[in-house]
Amino acid sequence: MGIQTSDLTRIVVNSGITIPLSEVELTYVRSSGPGGQNVNKVNTKAVLRWSLVASPSITEVLRARLLEKLAATITNEGEIVFSSDRFRDQRRNREDCLEKLKVCLASAAKIPKLRRKTQPSRSSQRRVKASKSKNSQKKSLRRSPRRDD
Repeated sequence: MGIQTSDLTRIVVNSGITIPLSEVELTYVRSSGPGGQNVNKVNTKAVLRWSLVASPSITEVLRARLLEKLAATITNEGEIVFSSDRFRDQRRNREDCLEKLKVCLASAAKIPKLRRKTQPSRSSQRRVKASKSKNSQKKSLRRSPRRDD
């Protein structure tokens, strides 16, 4: 699961995106996750903050895509915040936070495929029309007969 970094000083998302760990702020707080009585004594929950707006490590296009995609989760200061308390120890929670950031950046880096508008073929239009009229006929036969007065 670990982060693929060459020297533990940066997060390598793909060949074009590398975030230095100096841009990431990691803090640790008391966790509500697994750990029994240890939860009340040890700060195992990892909280990662990364300033999306101030980061020189990403392109403007990627920044705009991230701002659009994560508009609801970005703080007023322009930071992305991830937290993890899934595990009982700090190291694995820290790696989980870094992995969340990496996945988020990788998904935003993918350029969405442009959709081309197409017209349905004539035969498919005929098939749709035929099935609709067949269903209409079937349902009309279910109705009770009308009395003509």
